Amino acid sequence: MNRPRLLALRALGLGDLLTGLPALRALRDGFPAHELVLAAPRALAPLALASGAVDSVSDVHGLDAAALAGQLPAGPWDLAVNLHGRGPQSSRALLALGPRTLVAWACPQAGVDGPVWRCDDHEVSRWCRLLSEVGIPADASRTDLTLPVEPTGPVGRVPERLVGATVLHPGAAAPSRRWPAARWALVAAAEAVRGRRVLVTGSSAEAPLVAAVVTAATRLAERSGVQSTHQDATQDLAGVDRLVGTDVMTLAAHVAMAGRVVCGDTGVAHLATALGRPSVVLFGPTSPARWGPPPERRQHVALWAGRTGDPHAERPDPGLFAIGVSDVLAALDGLPASPPSVAAANRST
Repeated sequence: MNRPRLLALRALGLGDLLTGLPALRALRDGFPAHELVLAAPRALAPLALASGAVDSVSDVHGLDAAALAGQLPAGPWDLAVNLHGRGPQSSRALLALGPRTLVAWACPQAGVDGPVWRCDDHEVSRWCRLLSEVGIPADASRTDLTLPVEPTGPVGRVPERLVGATVLHPGAAAPSRRWPAARWALVAAAEAVRGRRVLVTGSSAEAPLVAAVVTAATRLAERSGVQSTHQDATQDLAGVDRLVGTDVMTLAAHVAMAGRVVCGDTGVAHLATALGRPSVVLFGPTSPARWGPPPERRQHVALWAGRTGDPHAERPDPGLFAIGVSDVLAALDGLPASPPSVAAANRST
């Protein structure tokens, strides 16, 4: 007998997957007999499957309406859920698949009746509210994620020297959300001088940015007396490493093993939240009330100057410039002690 099928559309980035995780878990619990297919980028599939919330991932990505419609997997679908946006493009694309039921925000242009979108919702609560208002209970606190443990799981990919490291992620999807590279280098150098291993991460496109931060941080740390090391070809000088262009599970493994994380308003911030690693997150044009870590979790600190702007602008937002290096270092000093990761606990037993 064929299982009923449920399609959830969230064809966006890493942070979008993680902020949508509580809603996906609500769908998993609400429809346990259904085959739950997530329409999302293929690169995120291993992490989505590791969450246990979905059965499979269909490779769908992008915001262009025509491209989106051409990528969606064919039905029949008993239920389609629009976790992608408020329409009309995404809702029309799902309606074209002929699902028996569509759950989506109200969109008169697409002929969809549903709950009313609110601009001030936190991104996690937004999608849980969509489901709750149509009778599917959803708990926005269910953001935690557990990775497979070593030696066969992703955490086995992390070198011993990087267990407990300070992870810095200087990149962001838009220039408006990128803190200056020189300030990232000062934070990296300060952490190295304090005796902490530092790992600077980035995508392949961000390799020049990562290299600039690592090079500047290394020089600053060496001037402060941190000794150089050449243990292997991947290890940089003065206690600063880099990780560039890796797959999502390797990135997640390094975050899971980190002592603390510093980043902008990016997917890495949501990884730190999901994996329970203490973090400092820098916000510029967007309020942390919309995309920030849960305020009740003291191990995650959001820094914000209190002003908003265009999150997709081509220049760094002035609000980011209002956050100083001393602010970030003070926030790091105020973080609670890092809890042991699962793999680290296993290594000590």
